Amino acid sequence: MQITVSGKQVEMSDALRTRVADQLDTIAGKYFDHALEAHVTFSRARSFFTCDINVHAARGLTLRGEGEAADANAAFDDAAEHIAKRLRRYRRRVNEHARDAASKERPQAARQYILRQEEEEQPKGANGVPQASTYATVIAETPAEIASLTVSDAVMRMDLADQTVMMFRNSATRELNVVYRRSDGHIGWIDPTAAA
Repeated sequence: MQITVSGKQVEMSDALRTRVADQLDTIAGKYFDHALEAHVTFSRARSFFTCDINVHAARGLTLRGEGEAADANAAFDDAAEHIAKRLRRYRRRVNEHARDAASKERPQAARQYILRQEEEEQPKGANGVPQASTYATVIAETPAEIASLTVSDAVMRMDLADQTVMMFRNSATRELNVVYRRSDGHIGWIDPTAAA
């Protein structure tokens, strides 16, 4: 597994890099045989360290863990425990996904954008109230895949990647669906075929 360790405003020691690589190899070997790459980013916020781990476990399967603590080692331990806990919870399904990935059809290509609203002076309307701007600035653009999944697999992938929303092609209906985490903690599912 290829592991990239970086720091934002944090000096990275060789001992910490070695510890991170060894522990992530152990976690990947224990729970997932074919992990491809991992990106570990340390940063400092006021009086504590944060650690963000993104593991690309297989084609289309990403796991994310975050941790924060008083020192970088403890922050990494916290984030690594989040990754390990997710893998333990979904181990059987993740392994089945890896075995079935070769036989499944290729996912649909897409682009994912992150938009930021313009922070300019808003033009005033006839009544003196600022008008809403219809323009936004693209601040990030990344390739994405729209995989063909069951609803439960989509929820599992959303949880593993620690995302709030996921678009997928429903393997039963072949239609685009969306699952998302609601503010009350439950999972929502948008299925356009149910409305017909």
